[in-house]
Amino acid sequence: MGDALNAEWTKLRTLASTYWLLLAVAVLTVGVSTAVVVTISYQPNAYQGTPRLALSGIDLGQAVVAVLAVLVISNEYSTGMMCTTLTAMPRRLVMLGAKAATLTGLVAIAGEVAVGGSLLAGRAILPGNGFTVAHGYPLLSLGHGPTLRAAVGSVLYLVLVALLSVGIATAVRESAMAIGTVLGLLYLLPLLAQVVSDPAWQRHLEQIAPMTAGLSIQATTKLQSLPISPWAGLGVLAVWSAGALFIGGLLLNVRDA
Repeated sequence: MGDALNAEWTKLRTLASTYWLLLAVAVLTVGVSTAVVVTISYQPNAYQGTPRLALSGIDLGQAVVAVLAVLVISNEYSTGMMCTTLTAMPRRLVMLGAKAATLTGLVAIAGEVAVGGSLLAGRAILPGNGFTVAHGYPLLSLGHGPTLRAAVGSVLYLVLVALLSVGIATAVRESAMAIGTVLGLLYLLPLLAQVVSDPAWQRHLEQIAPMTAGLSIQATTKLQSLPISPWAGLGVLAVWSAGALFIGGLLLNVRDA
């Protein structure tokens, strides 16, 4: 496994696109989060806590994570390098595990920067927009348990999106189709839930949609109104990711390179 990790790390770190996409994750997430907290103003009982507001950029930053993760797999198929990779590492599941592990580490680092920057922006800006202790909004701090849970959970969310994307890309192989599938799962299922008229079905769709369920980890207030609890929601995304990796690994084992 050590040789496989070293090989995959070498491939990732020698691609300029890896660094640009990781930078884009951090910059886009912090930029969108900052834009949200700059433009929003306090309204009584309107929001599920300042951590969720400060981390709004995750909604868009995850798309870049998905693109990066898909390209880790699909680029090798499009260039024909996968044949070379599998010749050097014939244990296919070990190779897939090494790709997933190295990508997880890089996305976790980018996620920590993105989440940290977003929370700092929220801490600096939100009190001036009325989100004060007097209105029931404590100052954003990792010393506050719910805020820490939202921060750690958001990093884990990005990592799980990356693993979901790796699994789908391994199964699909083609970049555009894989990216479209991942983004469809993330963004279209929540939209579908909004157009369903039956409240029970709407709630069920929100409970199983990877984005809606996973991002419930950011909620720090009004938890009883959520379709699913924060950690259970992140667990739903973990199941999606595990399922995608399982299917991708199975197809990788039975198909030709």
